[in-house]
Amino acid sequence: MDAPDEVSAREQLFHSQVRESTICFLLFAVLYVISYFIITRYKRKSDEHEDEDAVVNRVSLFLCTFTLAVSAGAVLLLPFSIISNEVLLSFPQNYYMQWLNGSLIHGLWNLASLLSNLCLFVLMPFAFFFLESEGFAGLKKGLRARVLETLVMLLLLALLTLGIVWVASALLDQDAASMESLYDLWEFYLPYLYSGISLLGCLLLLLCTPVGLSRMFTVMGQLLVKPTILEDLDEQMYIISLEEEALQRRLDGLSPSVGYDVAELERELENVKTLKTKLERRKKASAWERNLVYPAVMVLLLIETAISVLLVACNILCLLVDETAMPKGSRGLGIGRASLSAFGFVGAALEIILIFYLMVSSVVGFYSLRVFGSFVPRKDDTTMTKIIGNCVSTLVLSSALPVMSRTLGITRFDLLGDFGRFNWLGNFYIVLAYNLLFAVVTTLCLVRKFTSAMREELLRALGLHKLQFSNPARDSDTSKPAANGHQKAL
Repeated sequence: MDAPDEVSAREQLFHSQVRESTICFLLFAVLYVISYFIITRYKRKSDEHEDEDAVVNRVSLFLCTFTLAVSAGAVLLLPFSIISNEVLLSFPQNYYMQWLNGSLIHGLWNLASLLSNLCLFVLMPFAFFFLESEGFAGLKKGLRARVLETLVMLLLLALLTLGIVWVASALLDQDAASMESLYDLWEFYLPYLYSGISLLGCLLLLLCTPVGLSRMFTVMGQLLVKPTILEDLDEQMYIISLEEEALQRRLDGLSPSVGYDVAELERELENVKTLKTKLERRKKASAWERNLVYPAVMVLLLIETAISVLLVACNILCLLVDETAMPKGSRGLGIGRASLSAFGFVGAALEIILIFYLMVSSVVGFYSLRVFGSFVPRKDDTTMTKIIGNCVSTLVLSSALPVMSRTLGITRFDLLGDFGRFNWLGNFYIVLAYNLLFAVVTTLCLVRKFTSAMREELLRALGLHKLQFSNPARDSDTSKPAANGHQKAL
């Protein structure tokens, strides 16, 4: 018969596990609903017929929504853990904060790692193969045939992947312990494979984030109204109105049988109307919006970028003189005992802002690269195949975000769960090279961005931006319709 203390301890453990499971479920449910609305906003609208393709698309939609929710959870891991540490440090004995403990945070990290593996190696390949399958030849067409083909393709992909990992690990590790671990599926293959995927994700972040940090200034400049410096908006509105009127007259005077000229003029007219809309927005904007909001946002982006580069530079110095600066794993039992930043809650808030800023910049940089330019989703016009590609890319980036943030020294919060078990995190030369490359590439992108932007703004302010510095033949061909339009309007 168990003692009363043991029964009470078991009951407390059971209630704690139920509470943690409920919190995880509620958090994931909120992320799932948000992800569903995001995907349905971009998904191409189809007919509401209950046929076979509709069922396949619906299954793929649910799997993509699940993957996007897991990606959002991976992004929130570090911010939630950092803020939880500061809250527990500030309110150690608060009754309403008893649910927030190291066990819950460690469980969230393990759950994020498990679901990331599940989505990356099972759900997303299944969604893609299920969407592209038609059933084996000779079998009766239907959902059962498509499911069978999908499972067979998934099994072949798993065998191929395991074979590649087995060969790669056998070539890299020659010691006896590593050779014995080659036959352990759950303790070797999956962590080893996910470690390689995480390394690829960090390399992708290394490529995308510097580009995104420089691209963020352009994106915000397109969203906000720029201040009017040495510009006459009334004169520009008058010129663009004349050009629009001239193009409209030419378009009305052409015969419908001339297809090429009509299509070309319609495209030019649409571009002129878009430019006119932007000028009208700039003209209607208040002086406060033009002269205060835009400079404040640009200065804020510059400060965040400078702080990120400065933290990486300090982390490089720490790596050279202190071994504790290396990223490492932790059991998460010391949460709430000490602040991770010398500035306390303010420093933790700054770390969270920088983590979100790096994630947004990496997404912007990812879609800015020519290789992934075709992945850009469009509202109500994105196919399920492209949605699957976007979900996989987002999952890889978000899963590597905590590792990159800790490797670059953006935060001192140790990685929990399987995120801290990656073999390459213990290699000093890889970590140091990663920091150096990030600092150098980010600095070069920013220098190139600001020098080109300053040159363009200076030419625009002096009225020299209309001069052509490129190929004269090509520029004369592109500017010929506009010139004719001005001449006819005058």
